[in-house]
Amino acid sequence: MKKKNLSDQEIAQLINLDIEIVKKILSNGCLILFGKGDVRNRFFPDARVSCARFRGRDKSEFIDRLDIEGNYFDVIDTVPKFIKRNTRLYSKIESFHREDIPSYPEIAVREVLINSLAHTDYSIKGMRIFISIFSDRMEIQNPGMLPFGMTLDDFKAGVSKVRNRVICCVFRELGLMEEWGSGYSRIIKSCRDGGYPEPEWIEQGVSMKVAFRPHPETHEENVPVNVPVNSRQQWFLDQVKVGVKVSANDIAEHWKVSEKTAKRDIADLKRKRLIKFRGAPKNGSYFLK
Repeated sequence: MKKKNLSDQEIAQLINLDIEIVKKILSNGCLILFGKGDVRNRFFPDARVSCARFRGRDKSEFIDRLDIEGNYFDVIDTVPKFIKRNTRLYSKIESFHREDIPSYPEIAVREVLINSLAHTDYSIKGMRIFISIFSDRMEIQNPGMLPFGMTLDDFKAGVSKVRNRVICCVFRELGLMEEWGSGYSRIIKSCRDGGYPEPEWIEQGVSMKVAFRPHPETHEENVPVNVPVNSRQQWFLDQVKVGVKVSANDIAEHWKVSEKTAKRDIADLKRKRLIKFRGAPKNGSYFLK
């Protein structure tokens, strides 16, 4: 990548480093990784990550969304939290041992996320990294196809070709990636070890997309479309579906209705056999049937 027209002094102020150090390491990758948000966004407005949870299998309706404009270390920390709050966690007990199974393989997802940050083509304008969660899959999409001359078969065989040297170098030094072309094998191993379907890599336009399917134990289809529910009830079902602990009081506060109305909504959902309650009255939670 070519350098932007920033003075060494300005970059030094951006990333809080001594001016002499900046003169040696000044690069776009450095600005993307360490630059303060306002100035970095001035030169790389698309160097950010947008996360969304959609209702159903397409992007017609949002349930939750988050734009992360901090540095990429904030992204690596924040994205898993967004995924966790918008997906299911299944627990099973075998021989007195409890095992929690997240919807998607955490190690593999983290690996794909880091690869997306490191291998995005930041010269493409108007595109950013997207994390999209649907009822039946999760997609991580970044601008930039495979490097010229490289195929998906090459990638799966372990061929490594660096696009953003500074970003990859920093990630390697921090132990976030290895630059040995071993990412694909680690992702597949993580999925197989956890009983997850293998993800799919898709070249789409000028971007690369990785599609994950949920663990068979955690996958649950949306509420049947033929069962009529009102807006408050649908909101309640959406919260329950992604594992949020909600009650009649939450409906009342969110929709500005009486608690009596909220309790009627929940009772109606029970009658329609859409939800069930587990646990003690004070500490239990609602679940989809």
